[in-house]
Amino acid sequence: MTIGLVGTKIGMSREFMDSGTSVPVTVVRVETGRIIDIYNKEKNGYSAVKLGFLKTKPSKLSKQMKGFFAKKNTEPKRILKEYRVNKSEDYKLGSEVGLELFKDVKFIDVRSKTIGKGFAGPMKRWNFSGLRASHGVSVSHRSHGSTGQRQDPGKVFKNKKMAGHMGSKFRTLLNLEIIKSDMENNLIYIKGSIPGSKNSTVYLRKSIKSINRKTTIENEKVAQQIQQSAKKPSSKVETKKEVEKKAPEKKEAPKKEVKKK
Repeated sequence: MTIGLVGTKIGMSREFMDSGTSVPVTVVRVETGRIIDIYNKEKNGYSAVKLGFLKTKPSKLSKQMKGFFAKKNTEPKRILKEYRVNKSEDYKLGSEVGLELFKDVKFIDVRSKTIGKGFAGPMKRWNFSGLRASHGVSVSHRSHGSTGQRQDPGKVFKNKKMAGHMGSKFRTLLNLEIIKSDMENNLIYIKGSIPGSKNSTVYLRKSIKSINRKTTIENEKVAQQIQQSAKKPSSKVETKKEVEKKAPEKKEAPKKEVKKK
């Protein structure tokens, strides 16, 4: 188990490679986390680290949380996350964790809340086809049709696909590639799109799955090597001029004179 980070989604952009290809990226501003509490196996039964992210005003805290931060002698944080670790002895109270955690990491998992769509009908929410768009269907073209049976069982089963609240749910995307990291501005560029609107909170962690595929940067390096090797003439293949120089000149045979009788 490893420690994760919390960031804020800024928006989408694109990065250009040396070959000229553009890669769509999502820019996330990573917040530095402070270690607030450490749990040991001897005392707590498991080893973990509690991190605090994003500053907040003391007026927005409850009395219990005000006492908690006062006891830990740290500034109040808006988000508290607990991460299981193998050795809690490697961490110290008050130390900060930032983007350097993903320094040599190629793939990460991203978890964030999707954009809320409000109350949506069955066609938008569940991709239903709706009823017929012809005569005879009276003001129910986009309805979901019947929802239950007859007197037995006489109810609508739970988790029935019907109209309701759409979006605004946590979703996790696995094995997203890190294109670039800006340590000075605490920015990380992730390939592709991630759930959520701008300025939404994003939870980042190292990829829990083992991945064998090559990254975009590695594929670009391979393509450049192939192009360079194709441009250089191989030593075995000789040019036309070299062949002409090496080829011996053919001497014309002397013409024999024919004696006239």
